[in-house]
Amino acid sequence: MHVSPLRILIVDDEAPARARLRDVLGDIAATHPARIVGMAANGVEALRLLEEVEADVVLADVRMPAMDGVELARHLARLQPPPAVIFTTAYDEYALQAFDVAAIDYLLKPVRAERLATALEKVRRAMPSDDVLSGLAPGERQHFSISERGRIVLLSVADVVYLRAEQKYVTARAHGRDYLLDETLVQIEQEFPGRFVRIHRNCLVARAAIGGAQRVGEGEGDAHWEILLRDNAERLPVSRRQWPVVRQALGLQASPG
Repeated sequence: MHVSPLRILIVDDEAPARARLRDVLGDIAATHPARIVGMAANGVEALRLLEEVEADVVLADVRMPAMDGVELARHLARLQPPPAVIFTTAYDEYALQAFDVAAIDYLLKPVRAERLATALEKVRRAMPSDDVLSGLAPGERQHFSISERGRIVLLSVADVVYLRAEQKYVTARAHGRDYLLDETLVQIEQEFPGRFVRIHRNCLVARAAIGGAQRVGEGEGDAHWEILLRDNAERLPVSRRQWPVVRQALGLQASPG
């Protein structure tokens, strides 16, 4: 029976670890054929590579600079179809119990041929949900992932000025343009409580982007507060309900209106 080679992307910040995975894949090629489509030193490089090539399996180290394996797996889950993720790690057996449910499998370093073969046999099983992956890495992500024309675009969370909910979509404003996110404001607000503040039921603003607030309008019915953005002429209205929360959260000194 002919078995098509699995397309594999190796992601590890250590060159010797990447080389070992390449060699072990070669050792089991007779029974588990594979084709290495690329190697990357971190999650950001991996996603850039996947704009050019397709992979069935991503062998990802857990601890890496720029973007670790867990965040990478969360972004990969948004691809259609998503590649299977196998974590490679130096964690001990106790800690690895969590990774066993969050990835197709895990490989304890140094990777051995029989374990890699077993892992590759599991790649057609169900992919983990983003909830499981976020539970493994409860801290904030460093990037939002956006699907544009069949590829993943990474948007640094630190670059986002504000996020708006419009009908069924959420847009992130950054670099002078809007990016469409497949997430909700509630999810983002819960994940980044220290980075964004809700100023309206349909708007979150980056605390670092706020330059002040100003009261506009004369009459009681027309008067409202607006957020002033740093290095940006846009003004964002604050709802009456949210204004006390916004002012307290940011310690704003309101400019005279």
